[in-house]
Amino acid sequence: MFYLNDNLQHFDFEAALPLLSEQRREQALKFRYELGRKTCAAAYLLLCDALQQEYGISERPVFGYGEHGKPFVIGHPDIHFNISHCREAVVCVVSDCPVGADVEEIQRYKDSLARYTMNDEELAVINASSRPDVEFIRLWTMKEAKLKLSGSGIIDDMKHVLDGTEHFLTVINEEKGYIYSVIS
Repeated sequence: MFYLNDNLQHFDFEAALPLLSEQRREQALKFRYELGRKTCAAAYLLLCDALQQEYGISERPVFGYGEHGKPFVIGHPDIHFNISHCREAVVCVVSDCPVGADVEEIQRYKDSLARYTMNDEELAVINASSRPDVEFIRLWTMKEAKLKLSGSGIIDDMKHVLDGTEHFLTVINEEKGYIYSVIS
């Protein structure tokens, strides 16, 4: 199941602190800026809501980490999740099979970044678009979601992440300024 919070301007970090596990509280407080602390806490609380609603789990989850840093809920090896956050939104997906999710703020298009991370076909799609900024972020969220699905994280060769056989749920919210993609 998929969960979204795109109302972060009203998120009260101080009120959220006691609701976080000690592990997540320490992680949130390491962020230098308030926005990082807020999105870290909001993503965790979204996961807590998802675990409660989908699995009846009310205890605060504690994370373990796989070989490449992909988190898992200790004590619940059958539950898979992925969380992501940006300035505009946090997303969480939980499932009984591996999942990947990414959310990104729509930002100014940078041709040099696109040429470094996109293959020729993807560049053609971006360049043919009336909104290259949106098209670039759409493709980027798909790539990152797929990498998070496998647990490998960002790799050196981002150009060859997608092979065209994947099926994503991708939502573009231009009004609020973000795009997310989910894959399972």
